[in-house]
Amino acid sequence: MRPSPVAFRLAARVSRTQPLFTPKIWPSTTSRANFATTTKKAAKNQIFASVRKPDDFYTYQSLSSSSRTPLITLWTTSWCSTCRVVEPLVRSLIESGVGEAEGGVGFCTVEFDAPDVMRAGFGMTYMITSVPTLLSFDAQEAQVATKVMDARKLSDRHFLEEWIRTEARRQGNRGGGGGEGGGIFGGLFGGLK
Repeated sequence: MRPSPVAFRLAARVSRTQPLFTPKIWPSTTSRANFATTTKKAAKNQIFASVRKPDDFYTYQSLSSSSRTPLITLWTTSWCSTCRVVEPLVRSLIESGVGEAEGGVGFCTVEFDAPDVMRAGFGMTYMITSVPTLLSFDAQEAQVATKVMDARKLSDRHFLEEWIRTEARRQGNRGGGGGEGGGIFGGLFGGLK
């Protein structure tokens, strides 16, 4: 039996066409990868506006957490005379760059007697029992182990410089300030590497 002329023409056409899939062959590329060789820029300290609403506080926490810089908060009230002495000192230290070499910090004052802040219950949440209080947040967690409430320490420039540097070393790693013995269990497990 002979194939019909239509089948013969169809078979001839299929054999002359290209295959349905042609693998693409890419030209050879070099195996060298290009990486940036610039040095990492030093982190800058950020100073935020005073917190009078919970939303502001949560925004500053998120900004600090996303940039892996601790947020240093100074809890004050409008009637606190010591707060009016401590706040400019802490602000001037942070503005002058203390802690930038260690990775930088964010800073804001929290107006503890602002109605919205009082209503949010921040005092109970973060155990603020006196003003002024200096409290650091790292990865949105309050670092209550390093909280400072002593007015004499808060007025000591050298103490504040060291405290800010220690907090700046955290860099999103929580507890301990990056050094041995800084956390609750630092004395027990600080030497283990």
